[in-house]
Amino acid sequence: MAATVKSSAKAYFTVGEEIRDTKAPAGPIEKKWSTRKFEAKLVNPANRRKLTVIIVGTGLAGAAAGATLGEAGYNVHNFCFQDSPRRAHSIAAQGGINAAKNYRNDNDSVFRLFYDTVKGGDYRARETNVYRLAEVSAGIIDQCVAQGVPFAREYGGLLDTRSFGGVQVQRTFYARGQTGQQLLIGAYQALERQVAAGTVTMHSRHEMLEVIIHDGRARGIVTRDLVTGEVEAWYADAVVLATGGYGNVFFLSTNAMGSNVTANWRAHRKGAYFGNPCYTQIHPTCIPVTGEHQSKLTLMSESLRNDGRIWVPKNPEDAEKDPRDIPEDERDYYLERIYPSFGNLVPRDIASRQAKYMCDEGRGVGPAITETDHETGETIERRRGVYLDFADAIARLGKKEVSARYGNLFDMYAQITGENPYETPMRIYPAVHYVMGGLWVDYDLQSTVTGLFVTGEANFSDHGANRLGASALMQGLSDGYFVLPNTINDYLAAGPFEAIDDSTPASVEALREAKDRIEKLLSIQGDRSVDSFHRELGAIMWEYCGMDRDEEGLKIAIEKIRALRDEYWTNVRVTGVNEDFNQALERAGRVADFIDLGELMCIDALHRHESCGGHFRSESQTEDGEALRHDEEFAYVAAWEFTGDGQKPVLHKEPLVYEAIELKQRSYK
Repeated sequence: MAATVKSSAKAYFTVGEEIRDTKAPAGPIEKKWSTRKFEAKLVNPANRRKLTVIIVGTGLAGAAAGATLGEAGYNVHNFCFQDSPRRAHSIAAQGGINAAKNYRNDNDSVFRLFYDTVKGGDYRARETNVYRLAEVSAGIIDQCVAQGVPFAREYGGLLDTRSFGGVQVQRTFYARGQTGQQLLIGAYQALERQVAAGTVTMHSRHEMLEVIIHDGRARGIVTRDLVTGEVEAWYADAVVLATGGYGNVFFLSTNAMGSNVTANWRAHRKGAYFGNPCYTQIHPTCIPVTGEHQSKLTLMSESLRNDGRIWVPKNPEDAEKDPRDIPEDERDYYLERIYPSFGNLVPRDIASRQAKYMCDEGRGVGPAITETDHETGETIERRRGVYLDFADAIARLGKKEVSARYGNLFDMYAQITGENPYETPMRIYPAVHYVMGGLWVDYDLQSTVTGLFVTGEANFSDHGANRLGASALMQGLSDGYFVLPNTINDYLAAGPFEAIDDSTPASVEALREAKDRIEKLLSIQGDRSVDSFHRELGAIMWEYCGMDRDEEGLKIAIEKIRALRDEYWTNVRVTGVNEDFNQALERAGRVADFIDLGELMCIDALHRHESCGGHFRSESQTEDGEALRHDEEFAYVAAWEFTGDGQKPVLHKEPLVYEAIELKQRSYK
């Protein structure tokens, strides 16, 4: 399908050929995955030990893939920049993991999970991939239970479930508020079993700096040893990126401090298209910003919205009052009022925008924050917080039961804020959390670079313009345990491929690029720290490409980012040397890639002249402030091709065709 783009946006890019996923089989959607598995070529077990796979990342997607491919008999090299595989950011996930097992007998099904996910993503996800995700979800729970993951159980002994945003069933399995931690430990144990068996070799404290592409195929990576500074190449028959998301482009986010985009961006520069980079998720349930001393934000699990009620004072002058002194009839439980069908469990993008609207009206709570209005340039003070109140839940369930469900989250909140959430409402506000964009992949999870596969949050494929809560863990384990191990065989069946080494021209070039970049960063010796540039980039991104975007602001952001890049490469100061443990150097490379990514995100947001999910253009909204899509123009995946430094990126469009679900405007009312 053809799609037009506003001419003012086209000054920043060119339009290339249409792109399509050719791997999903024809036929009914419920049979596509079984058909693809049957049609895919297999690798004889005796031949698997002759094949090598590099996996970058050890979160749920990377650890699950490493364990599964190792168990299958492949020779796996697994890389992470942390000191231990189990320090991957997946461990920070709190609330739960979705699966269509219908334990509650509340009319859940594979199709309903599929429908909820496509609708939650505002009809900007690929149908085939989402259905497969829903289809394999039940197997994830069985796999994890067999590994000993301590899911919560109800009185009769069955696994317990709870609700998350954007759904009207209880399909989220959980381990108190530590679900990501318990799932990652399960995957880590499976991975370490293969390390002990000799099928997986673990390389911790190694950061990927380049991908090696020989004869049109991804054949290896270049890494830097973060302890010694040694730069070296590693070779394989296929490369898998499982490196997570890029939310730290905003500087302040709920991501771990080390989370970055470098692996994906290096692959992008070598030919991997970047899908929907502007689709970032703002999580509504985070501890508000308190000042410039902060370097990250803390997530309060969405699971809290099961029993907590979100409200603000009806009267702005009550913002400074103790919330316990504000009577019920002077409180606005705005999500329950606006969205009576879903209430506090509307999807994250909707809950986040409504919190912003309440604060913009002057009804926010907490300390006043100084802001600059980018349209008028005026300095204003606003309170950026809303209440998440458990008084009703404690009265209904008792403090003991509330503690059993959320105790570790309450403890974390108390430690950070010094306030007791059992006695006074929590204060929350939206913050950058997850990214739906990532490298473009086909149904097999293979990127536009042959032999380069991308799993988990690092790819774009499953969540459209907004991810439903508790689906990140589901995608990571789905890709790692079930999808990739069944699709990568089809590619590896043609191997082993021609052996290459450090003398191969592609390897020489990749090693040189990595070393030259390090030398350049160390040689500038300017006046500004790496973190000062990162903080400035984050302020630009949040102001102009955050919760609310418009054409004028995005154009301003692009020019500001370009100016920031010019200054970065002439005035950044990176202390220390390469041949040592040097975190300033680590951050310098990552921030340079964030700057380039930030520009592409703004270009992507500028060209998409519609609102959908987490991408909200103020020029495109309904009369009551809801996102307004323009399907006749923008029902496609935006897959961006890198063409060179300083050159316009090329936009390739993958049409989104909905056959199993009717394409319509979302409503949660």
